[in-house]
Order: sequence, then C-alpha cells, then structure tokens
Amino acid sequence: MVPTTIIEDSSPIGEMCTDVFGADWGQFKIAHLSTGDRIGVELFEFTNQQQPDNNFEYWKTGVFHFCVQDPNLEELVEKIVEAGGKKRMEKPRYYYPGEKPYRMIYMEDPFGNILEIYSHSYELTYSDGAY
Repeated sequence: MVPTTIIEDSSPIGEMCTDVFGADWGQFKIAHLSTGDRIGVELFEFTNQQQPDNNFEYWKTGVFHFCVQDPNLEELVEKIVEAGGKKRMEKPRYYYPGEKPYRMIYMEDPFGNILEIYSHSYELTYSDGAY
C-alpha cells in the first residue's frame, strides 16, 4: 500500500486512531511493508516526533505495538481480558464493512504492552487499500 497521511477525523481509520492515541493526535504518515514470509511492518511518522540530541533515549519505549493474526479474533480478545488485559477499542473494527470480514482490534496485555489483532493476513487487509 502506498504511504498514506492519516488525519484525525470521523473516518473509520481516524476513529480507530483516536481510540488508540487519544484525542488531539492531529495527523501522521504511515507506510505498510510486507516480507515474502507474510510479516507486515508499519512505519509511523508523527508530526510532533522529536529526534534526541544525543544518542537514542533507551529509557523510553521504542516499540509501539505488536500485531498478531487470529481468525478467531473475538475469542482471543476474551482470553486476553480474562488474563487481566483490556480492550483499547470498544469493539473490533471492520476494514471493509458489509464487503469483507476483515477486522481488527487494539488490546493491552496485563503488562501494559499494546497488541493489535487482525482476523486476516496483512497482505489481504492492505493489498487493496484499507482506508
């Protein structure tokens, strides 16, 4: 999928980002990459991003989230909640409502790590543009 600018608005992707980042995130750029063995990588560029003056800031979180694929997304959500995790979004979102069953949700594990769960592969979800 070509690099895209995501804007804080009432679109499905805008609302999903507000669920995850909170209000007033403004906009960011995202690029989607995929390896030959079905590993998806997302690169984010936020407008208020700051480059440290000296070296990297090792004491700050560097990884935003991990994403896994599970066709039984809702069952995995229940397991995470039962284990002490929580939903970062009220319910799963459909990328192509009424057209394809591709859905996703952001979760938080019991240790505070952010997880994104896809019901379908990264390639299927983004090959035709999800937003």
